[in-house]
Amino acid sequence: MRTQLICHPATPARAVRAVWAEVALSFEDGFSLRFGVEGDIGALVLPPCEGQLVIADTATDGLWQSSCFEAFLTEEGQPDYTEFNYAPDGRWACYQFDDYRSLLKSDDLAPWDMTCERGAALYILRIEPGIYPDRGSRLALSAVIEELDGTKSYWALRHPPGKPDFHHPDCFQLTLGAPGAA
Repeated sequence: MRTQLICHPATPARAVRAVWAEVALSFEDGFSLRFGVEGDIGALVLPPCEGQLVIADTATDGLWQSSCFEAFLTEEGQPDYTEFNYAPDGRWACYQFDDYRSLLKSDDLAPWDMTCERGAALYILRIEPGIYPDRGSRLALSAVIEELDGTKSYWALRHPPGKPDFHHPDCFQLTLGAPGAA
């Protein structure tokens, strides 16, 4: 299932035309994510790449300060959630929250596979976290895209009022169903 992310109105992008995400769910592999960025890719902070990325051995904090793709996963009706951050160079981070922005701990759940494709007008990052969410889990997807001049745009399935806030409960817009139905 492909869904468009929406640029936050206070952070307009100049070099990005669209950001989208695809979610797939299977019994064998858990869920996988595929983020796409369309626009003038050469004007964005996205490293050259083709194929398998070398995954960092340890988590890296602060990835959201530059180009970064994010997923937030929670069980329906629960306040706790997990945040996954993926940088386009193979760095990653994972955090467990017990409530809205209430950090419980950093986690060592490294993605088990990240691949990328980069062209003049399209960048794609595929992530397979190897996580098996419960049926009915809620998912928020977002991205920070930095341009070479330092401009940052913030993209999400939905933005709550005010400044960009990917942790806000309103951002959890996708419900995961049974594998093959996501």
